[in-house]
Amino acid sequence: MEEMKYSPPLNTSTTTTTATTNREQETSAMSRIRKDCLAFVVSLQEGFRYVKAILVGQAKKLKAKNEKEAAAAELQSQKMQVEAANEAEKTKETIYKSMQ
Repeated sequence: MEEMKYSPPLNTSTTTTTATTNREQETSAMSRIRKDCLAFVVSLQEGFRYVKAILVGQAKKLKAKNEKEAAAAELQSQKMQVEAANEAEKTKETIYKSMQ
C-alpha cells in the first residue's frame, strides 16, 4: 500500500521573501561584476597612457639637440606616467564610491 505524503500549502510571504533575496543577490553580483569590469577598463587605459608616455619621452630624447632637452624630455615622460596613474586612481575611486 502506498503512503500518501502530506505537503503543506505554500506560504506566499516566505516565497516572496526568498524571491526578493535572490533578486538582491543577483543585483549585487551584477553590480560587483560591472564595477570590476569598469575598473579593468580603467586599468587598461592607464597602461596605454603609460606606454604613450614612454614612447613620447623616448622620441623627444632622440630628437633632443643637447642634454638639457633630453633631461626635459625625461621629466615630461615621468610626469605623464604619474598623471596617468593619478587619473586612473581617481577614476577607480569614483567607480567604487558610486557603486556602493
